[in-house]
Amino acid sequence: MHNIPHLFTYLHSLSFAYGWVLFFLLLVPAFIAWYLWKRKSIHATLTISTDEAFRNFKSRKSRWSFLPFALRMLALAFAIIALARPQTSMSHKNVHIEGIDMVMALDISGSMMAMDFKPNRLEACKNVIQEFIESRPNDRMGLVVYSGEAYTKCPLTTDHQTLLQSLSSTKFGIIDDGTAIGDGLGTAINRLKESKAKSKVIILLSDGVNNAGFMDPVSAAEIAKNQNIRVYTIGCGTIGEAPISTPYGIIRAKVEIDEKLLEQIANITGGKYFRAQNKNKLKAVYQEIDQMEKTKIDETIFTNKSEAFFPFACIALICFVIELILSNTLFYVKP
Repeated sequence: MHNIPHLFTYLHSLSFAYGWVLFFLLLVPAFIAWYLWKRKSIHATLTISTDEAFRNFKSRKSRWSFLPFALRMLALAFAIIALARPQTSMSHKNVHIEGIDMVMALDISGSMMAMDFKPNRLEACKNVIQEFIESRPNDRMGLVVYSGEAYTKCPLTTDHQTLLQSLSSTKFGIIDDGTAIGDGLGTAINRLKESKAKSKVIILLSDGVNNAGFMDPVSAAEIAKNQNIRVYTIGCGTIGEAPISTPYGIIRAKVEIDEKLLEQIANITGGKYFRAQNKNKLKAVYQEIDQMEKTKIDETIFTNKSEAFFPFACIALICFVIELILSNTLFYVKP
């Protein structure tokens, strides 16, 4: 019983070099039908009220008289299968994954509390970034946060669960307020400088104007270019004014995004600048980046085929020999 699954696996792996030969198997049911018709027509019939008196006359030989014919049909069926040249194929594949090292630099300044994205910019960005991370299981990713200064929340890792936990715990007020775009970009570059990956990417999101930090954003972009790092920049926020919740109630603040600077950073590094005015647009931006930065997966498939006709030919020969012996001994009929 334990070998039955292996048998089904073996049969499933079979292919036939001359598959058209298998159509001759239709001869087997045709011969069986002819045999049954002939067997019925050559026996005389007698109508009686009961066959009780004749039951003991039915010999074992007559009960098994179909056996030579059955063996002959089995021999024919297995011979046809053998002639169709069954073959087993064993295949395996080598998969080479060329992942991308990617760092997300996320602005967590006070202006990210604006509620033009629901529930606010920061929480909306975290939700979209989470979906982006989950859609790229083969990449190493890291997270840098910045406002008045910058620091690494999670270094490059393939442990996306740890990365998602770091993203989830990101909140306002953990560092001084401000918008240090240069420091955020510089810190992200430091995370990638030791990377051996062929593709290195930074996704920098900001909703303001560079007004803090020590590093010039354009100089940081030049460093990224020299290290073959592409930077995609995202300006996050509506045009005009956005509502912000304060201890004194909700106020409307002017939205200021240095789009010229963000576009310059992207152009220097060979990346692209995007403007996201709502959460759906932000999601579309990350989906576009996902399409542009595809992980490379190479598959090489090896297939080996071996002839499998021999067992079928042996079974056919054994059935034929047994049928020949029985037909000339136990079931021999004198002419």
